[in-house]
Amino acid sequence: MATGASAQDMSAFKPGPVFPQFGPHAPVAGIGQVPADTEFAIAFDVAKPADEGMVNRGFESAARFINMHVAHGVPEDNIRIAVVVHGKAVMDLLAKPENTSADMVQVMLGEGVRFIVCGQSAAAYGVKQEDLLPGVEMALSAMTAHALLQQRGYTVNPF
Repeated sequence: MATGASAQDMSAFKPGPVFPQFGPHAPVAGIGQVPADTEFAIAFDVAKPADEGMVNRGFESAARFINMHVAHGVPEDNIRIAVVVHGKAVMDLLAKPENTSADMVQVMLGEGVRFIVCGQSAAAYGVKQEDLLPGVEMALSAMTAHALLQQRGYTVNPF
């Protein structure tokens, strides 16, 4: 059992304000508000699939990023997020009832988050555009998606 400084206290972590059902974050004392004129264009790279019965943590990290920055004063319209998905994580974007990440993805798509599938990974796993949740985009590759996003001013978030 962890004790002292190594123990995690998750009681301060709450979801919202944009996604009230997921994307928990904690306030950080002493930092104040992020300047309201801050603008973010962030690409998240997700290759790890969801653990059994869970939502994809990489997808939720993108929601957490939005929630925590809006909660600290950045207007939601100043945040552009793209989630580039490759490898086995592509399976977390399928339009299937057993997809535990589907509801979260659909809510995020509704808030303007882009989900972009690596076409090479899709081909490797036999996934076609029509197999994906509505609104999910397909790129030639994850490398292509990242290159195009970088040309549009996106930076890659390493988390």
